Amino acid sequence: MAYPIERKLVISIASSALFDLSESHNIYLTEGVDAYRIHQEKNIDNPFPKGVAFPFIRRFLNINKAFSKQSPVEVVLLSRNSPETGLRVFRSIRHYGLDITRAGFMTGSSPHEYIPAFNASLFLSANEDDVQMAIDANYPAGVVLPSKVYDDELDGKLRVAFDFDGVIADDEAETVFKRNNNLKEFQAYEIENQSIPHKPGPLADLFKKLSFMQKLEEKRLKEDPDYKKILRIAIVTARNAPAHERVVTTLKEWGVSPDESFFLGGMQKSRILTVLKPHMFFDDQRSHLESPAGDIPMVHVPFGIANRNSNK
Repeated sequence: MAYPIERKLVISIASSALFDLSESHNIYLTEGVDAYRIHQEKNIDNPFPKGVAFPFIRRFLNINKAFSKQSPVEVVLLSRNSPETGLRVFRSIRHYGLDITRAGFMTGSSPHEYIPAFNASLFLSANEDDVQMAIDANYPAGVVLPSKVYDDELDGKLRVAFDFDGVIADDEAETVFKRNNNLKEFQAYEIENQSIPHKPGPLADLFKKLSFMQKLEEKRLKEDPDYKKILRIAIVTARNAPAHERVVTTLKEWGVSPDESFFLGGMQKSRILTVLKPHMFFDDQRSHLESPAGDIPMVHVPFGIANRNSNK
């Protein structure tokens, strides 16, 4: 029996993150709603190009193929489109063979209020206003930033990387650092509190549930040594020793463990990301969301002190 949605790991996604809607969006901006509707009707059987989040979502849904009895994950479309203009989106979903059946169409309004209704642990969108409203409402969300899309269909792995502070954990430590922009004060504070777990950040639930998927795969591997694991989780943080200890304390308290952890001490994160090649990297600081080739899918989580009083 499949998991009920309350027990699933659910990701909600806007069509602007799943597909490249640049042509349609330009028509909407320059010619208006009616021209946009007519354009979608004329091109209803012309699939949208793959968007930045497409490789991530395709691989995420592959977890259900590996665990077909449980089907433990789900993707829900949350769209500003009307059901009428959204027909092309669902035909594109069908064209690419994505198992997405649930949706909400808001006809011009932000869909963020419905994130908890679908039990979503993440809302992905290219619309910064929608994501900020979600974060302000204490819902898990991120802005998918433009990047080159390359989807290697022979690669069945799903690699997901997270910053720690302001993403998995709250922004307590960043607040201490930002107060005086003092690294020594930050290190002293984290040493003093190294045995006290951080409170959860906006994507803590996503991280925990992905870790549960890891445990499903580990159990499967014990039963079937030929099984090929799908999921690989990494933490890539600017922290270094000794401030790394509180990260370990927090994850141990939550009963989760990433496959890889990188404590970079201010080193450019892109140096790790270009090797790791994640299908999605989440960070609360926009300045960290850059790669030399512009080919790493990046998500900005506009949470906490790193984004307060900022236009980032």
